[in-house]
Amino acid sequence: MQEIKEQPTTASEATDGLAAAALRAEAWAGEPFLRDGEDPAQVLAPDTSRRRALDDALAEIEAGHRAPSPGWKVQYGLMLGLERVLAEQRPHLASGTELRRHQVDALAGMLTELIASHEKEAALNGNGNGAVAELVQDEEEPEEDSAEDALDEEPEEEDGYTGPDPGAVRRYRFRHPTASGKTIAAAGFVEAARTLGVLILTHRRLLVSQFQRDLTTEGYGDRFSPPIERGKEPLRGGNPLTIQTYAWFARHQDTLSREAYQLVICDEAHTALGEKTSAAIRSFPEPIYIGMTATEQLIAKQVSDVFPASVDDLPLQDAARRGLIAPLRCLRVPPVAAINQVPIVGGDFDQEILAKTLDHQALNQAAASLYRDRFDNTPGIVYAAGVEHAYNLAQEFRAAGLQAEAVSGRTPPVRLAETLAAYERGEINVLINAMLLAEGWNSPRATVCMHLAPTASRRVYQQRIGRIMRTHPRKEAGIVVDFVPKAATHNERVISLHSLLDADFYREGARVTPAPRRRVQRRARRRLTPAPWLVPVTPDVRRRLAVITREWQRVDPKYLDEDEQRYWATIAGRQIRFDERAAFVEKLTARGASRACLEQFLATCAAENPNRRLRIIALSDRVSMTVERADFDDLVTLVTQAPTWEKDRMGGVRILLRAISEGKADAPEQILARWTWRLARASRKLQDRRASAEFPEAKRLLGALANSRGHRHEENAAKLVNAALELSLPVGVALLASAEGYTPRATQLIEAARERLGTLQEVAGALAENLPQPKLTSGRSRRRKRRKRKKSQAQQQQQQRQQPQQQAEAPAEPKPAETPAA
Repeated sequence: MQEIKEQPTTASEATDGLAAAALRAEAWAGEPFLRDGEDPAQVLAPDTSRRRALDDALAEIEAGHRAPSPGWKVQYGLMLGLERVLAEQRPHLASGTELRRHQVDALAGMLTELIASHEKEAALNGNGNGAVAELVQDEEEPEEDSAEDALDEEPEEEDGYTGPDPGAVRRYRFRHPTASGKTIAAAGFVEAARTLGVLILTHRRLLVSQFQRDLTTEGYGDRFSPPIERGKEPLRGGNPLTIQTYAWFARHQDTLSREAYQLVICDEAHTALGEKTSAAIRSFPEPIYIGMTATEQLIAKQVSDVFPASVDDLPLQDAARRGLIAPLRCLRVPPVAAINQVPIVGGDFDQEILAKTLDHQALNQAAASLYRDRFDNTPGIVYAAGVEHAYNLAQEFRAAGLQAEAVSGRTPPVRLAETLAAYERGEINVLINAMLLAEGWNSPRATVCMHLAPTASRRVYQQRIGRIMRTHPRKEAGIVVDFVPKAATHNERVISLHSLLDADFYREGARVTPAPRRRVQRRARRRLTPAPWLVPVTPDVRRRLAVITREWQRVDPKYLDEDEQRYWATIAGRQIRFDERAAFVEKLTARGASRACLEQFLATCAAENPNRRLRIIALSDRVSMTVERADFDDLVTLVTQAPTWEKDRMGGVRILLRAISEGKADAPEQILARWTWRLARASRKLQDRRASAEFPEAKRLLGALANSRGHRHEENAAKLVNAALELSLPVGVALLASAEGYTPRATQLIEAARERLGTLQEVAGALAENLPQPKLTSGRSRRRKRRKRKKSQAQQQQQQRQQPQQQAEAPAEPKPAETPAA
């Protein structure tokens, strides 16, 4: 009994000891080890990451450290800070700005990776030893004041890095699309690293100022510090926040303090792939690195070489579905200037040759007129092929009555700031540049992105359209103008919005990104109305056929190849409804469908459409044009044998006979004769009726022919043939239509008589006149009239039955009294 009583006392003392140690370490490290409501025995259990952080902290305290060492901060500081931020019911920054779900996901993913690296004693995503097949080309150091060509070239494919890389286990990345709030996500990491030195790297001096402005707004301005060099660290440590460019870091990493910074945030991580920048990162292995990027296509290849571990991934489509970015609509304009001869250098078109190809006054005027006519004063950004092209375009845009201005790396900083501010105030509606505003500049009012300078780089294209993806209360959607053919597939050299997003079809003016789950009520009207037609643009054959099958009513046939047009015609012929025939015929004729497409549609409609009237009309339209031998033979077999034509067989036979009489069937006379009498045989009941009505002996002659054999059969055949030759053509052909010889002699007599009746066209015409015209009116009206007639008759009968009853029930009138005779 005594042992049972002592056990809870021992556990309680251990728990109190852990809590006291946690409070002591919290005062020393600046981050909580134990929060309200947590059980110390559980959260600080042995071998957990937080217990390891506590044990190492206590060890440093016992060793006489008055503040955490840089190694301890790298190992545990960010982890504890992320736990603190994410423990809040609504994680927020110092200014009170709440983090959105995808930003919280990035922080949570980073925390998961840190905890896993501690508890499993190994990074889950490899050691970053260069197990990638590509590396980027040598990076030229850009000017810090401007970087007009920062995105002009894609990294070239080289052999992967194979040297030692001890810091790779501490380099992570996350991908969020442009305009989704990566700066706020970076501020979330700054908030979590409140006890750490933070170094933020970006690729342009303009972005340095932007980061300083944004982080000051979020409440971290008091942490800004100039770069701390080696040997000049402050005595009491601290948590400096330094923002610099990659070019500066590549030049000064040797002199930069290895103890002052424990976290490095790399903005636009895809620009840190050059040899000098990546070498500088590998030479500075002590801190934790977090790379932020929006470029999807380079993630799996180049970026993962420098930043191996992925902590979060938010594709552009998911961001649009969540409503984090503005929806994107697209307008394709067929290019006037051919750029097939422009070479691709470093992953993109040679800008000098591209400018010579595109920079012409007529083309510039056409572009200005296009913008004015389609978008008027809608704010937008235009990308040109070089600085001179940008200024020439601005001149033509202003001549067209638009408020436009060109900016470039040549623009003085003060003038550039004034121009961008005027754009924000609405004094300028169109900004024209080459590459200056492809990254780092954000304006929520920018709505139109016009690619007057096509690009072959997915990275450049995605950065361009990111300028119009920020949401704004008066922006219904961003509009991307691509100068590519409307039916261009993803295999083209020029990148388009549909190839970037791997979309299946192009519909002019329609939304390309997914629809938001929660529709936001926007006050702005739609700037681009979706067209009623679409065209598949995916190069995958199966996906193209799936689009045609699913969207056959809106597919524009003139953008399909011959095989796809025939497939589309087959689908349409099966499913088209009667009330859609007029609009569909207009599409076939006005939209440039091929003759083979039209023939396939009519043939399929005549064979497989469930509507009887449509089948009759399709058959009539099909034989109104010249029909090849094989096709006409199929039509004859269809009409004479197909179950779908059982009720309309006589109408179909009449149409085919008239086609033969008009010479629409392209076949030899012998084949035409066989078709003619085959069709006559299929309609022999009506032909017999016509012959019997005009010639009373017809039934007797046909009966004698059918019931006789041998020489008697041949005699009866001769009598029938002689009678047919003496009758008029319609009656004669009707009489011979049902005649069938059982002997060679009788068959020869009948066939010779058929040839002597007249020409084949005359015979076919006479046979067709013996048949009634097909009924094209709907049977509903007849049924409706029949029901009304029956209803009226029933009402009349009921009234007639009620009249005698009413007369019987009526009281008899009193007779007048008889007066006595005088």
